[in-house]
Formats: sequence, structure tokens, C-alpha cells
Amino acid sequence: MSRKFLYLNILLSLTILILFCGCNTKHEVKVAPVEVKPIHITIDVNVKVDRALDNFFGDLDAAEGSKNGSSPATKPATDK
Repeated sequence: MSRKFLYLNILLSLTILILFCGCNTKHEVKVAPVEVKPIHITIDVNVKVDRALDNFFGDLDAAEGSKNGSSPATKPATDK
């Protein structure tokens, strides 16, 4: 019985030793400086504004034309 106890004690001690050694790890990561450069973005919104203005003034011209009985000078653009 004492031999079983000795083997069990050794096995338990080795298991605990392996677990503690596995948890003791060290990692080192080098971090290089990152350079962030400015980005120049140009967005052209003239088409959307032009269509919106055509629709707005086209509606006003249509309303005014129906009162006078004439047609509007420009035709409003339709959104696709």
C-alpha cells in the first residue's frame, strides 16, 4: 500500500509541476511605429444638387404653368 501511495504522490507532484511550468510563459512583441498619412478625398455632388434643383423648380414651373396655361421652360430630371 505504501508503494501505491508513493507512486500516486510522485504522479500528482509531476502533474502539478507540469501545470505550473506550462502556465509560466513569456511572450515579447515588437511594436514598430505606424505612420498615418492624410488622405485627400474629393466628392462631386453637382449632379445630385442639379437634379434636386430641377425637380424643385420644375414642380414650381409646372404649378405656375398650369395657372397660366403654358409649359415649363425646362423639364425636371427624373431620379433613376
